[in-house]
Amino acid sequence: MRLRCYANSQYRIFNIHSSIFNIQYWLLVIRNAAPPQDPPAFTIVGILCAMSSWSLVRGTALAACFVALPLSAAQPQSAQEIVDRVDQLLRGRSSRGSVTMEVVTEHWSRTLEMDIWSLGTEYSLIRITSPSKDAGTATLRAENGIWNYLPRVDRTIKLPPSLMGAAWMGSHFTNDDLVKESRIIDDYDIEIGYEGRRDGVEVWEFVLTPKPEAAVIWGRIEEQVRQSDLMPVWVRYYDDAGDLARTMSFEDYRRMGGRLVPALMIIRPVDKPEEHTLLRYRDLAFDIGLDPSFFSLRRLRRDRN
Repeated sequence: MRLRCYANSQYRIFNIHSSIFNIQYWLLVIRNAAPPQDPPAFTIVGILCAMSSWSLVRGTALAACFVALPLSAAQPQSAQEIVDRVDQLLRGRSSRGSVTMEVVTEHWSRTLEMDIWSLGTEYSLIRITSPSKDAGTATLRAENGIWNYLPRVDRTIKLPPSLMGAAWMGSHFTNDDLVKESRIIDDYDIEIGYEGRRDGVEVWEFVLTPKPEAAVIWGRIEEQVRQSDLMPVWVRYYDDAGDLARTMSFEDYRRMGGRLVPALMIIRPVDKPEEHTLLRYRDLAFDIGLDPSFFSLRRLRRDRN
């Protein structure tokens, strides 16, 4: 309970920490500052969950974690087994993907293109390739550390845990969404809230409640999964007061790299219904032979792979 309270308190104050970081960062790049109408070039200072907490839900190695493994003859039976199977479908042993992210807010919009690599749950690398003013900006998770590289000032910054809930590149994804580390069944108690047909499709709807010792930021998560192929349909995230905070939907199911994946996901904050962040996979490759040495600080700083 103490860990959970601590995590919640950190989540409530992440905006303060993020603001402090942004002040420090902009002092470094004041000479190259973007026009006021542009979003911050690098809002984060905390793989692929909530995406958090799907954390896919565990979130995050969201980034390039959407690996659909073939279903075995023996289907999972318990709620924990089903959700864990879905979680594993969205991770994979190793992967590489090219992604387009579109961010729409009340005052501005932007589009980023990026390459993403992942290895298990402990390693991931995200590098922006476009637009040119952001190209080379990168985020690395390696074992227990997370770093950001800012090419404009040639600076590598290690991310404090308190900023895992901060927005990544001005989007509605958090740092935690994009660099998740644990399995969702380790942090949540899971039960089936509904089993049956929705809109003509057989689905499960799960209710995930944080375990007392889990350091997570959500008070409850609900997710819908198709029974036929274990593809996620949507995830809803609730705060500690029980209020819906954001939703994530999955669309455009297609075969990429020889596997069925949701190629499109959209996050919408409930308190700002006119805003959203869209993440679309352009291509994916799996089981590409990565090893931990690939995910190094030297690799983080490189513009080319």
